[in-house]
Amino acid sequence: MKREIIAVLDPMCSWCWGFEPVLEELQRILPEDVKLSVLMGGLRTKGDQPWTREFRTYLKEHWENVEAVTGQPFDKSFLDRAHFEYDTEPACRAVVTLREIDETKVFAFVYALQKAFYCEGKEINTKEVILNVLRDVDVDRDMFLKKFESEALRQKTQEDFYKARSMGASAFPSLVFIDEEGHLCVVKGYRSIEKIRAYID
Repeated sequence: MKREIIAVLDPMCSWCWGFEPVLEELQRILPEDVKLSVLMGGLRTKGDQPWTREFRTYLKEHWENVEAVTGQPFDKSFLDRAHFEYDTEPACRAVVTLREIDETKVFAFVYALQKAFYCEGKEINTKEVILNVLRDVDVDRDMFLKKFESEALRQKTQEDFYKARSMGASAFPSLVFIDEEGHLCVVKGYRSIEKIRAYID
């Protein structure tokens, strides 16, 4: 019997955005005694990916593929901008911060960040945009900002990245199924809800 499922995500991971409707359905069908939690994977967290024409072309093809497979919408005009620092750490840290404050609102916040990035072309790795997105969830803004900018939360975010990799969740999204004896089963990459049901039943 499964006791916990950990969703390993990154708000700026396109396949994680494609996976969002599946996660929503998973929350709906899970038995009450099975906990579903979120762990940040850290897709590109060093800010060292040059925003070149080649990289933007790669992203466009990637986004189009995710859109075709999952039906999730993408505002690809984002890729036309001349400058963007592709660093996913701030968005991941924002999720970890929200989780520290109120774990029950984490999925709603992840969705709000993803929607802002992929549908509205917002740079969710900036503090200003993150705070604007925070309005979609009922959380004290000052408390959030104090935690978000702290060294403790930077460290906790890194711990998420390390934990994800230590469990073998090196592709995003991943689902880590944990049974009552603590055994792990890691399902890497996008899966339909029908395929995920097989791991729950």
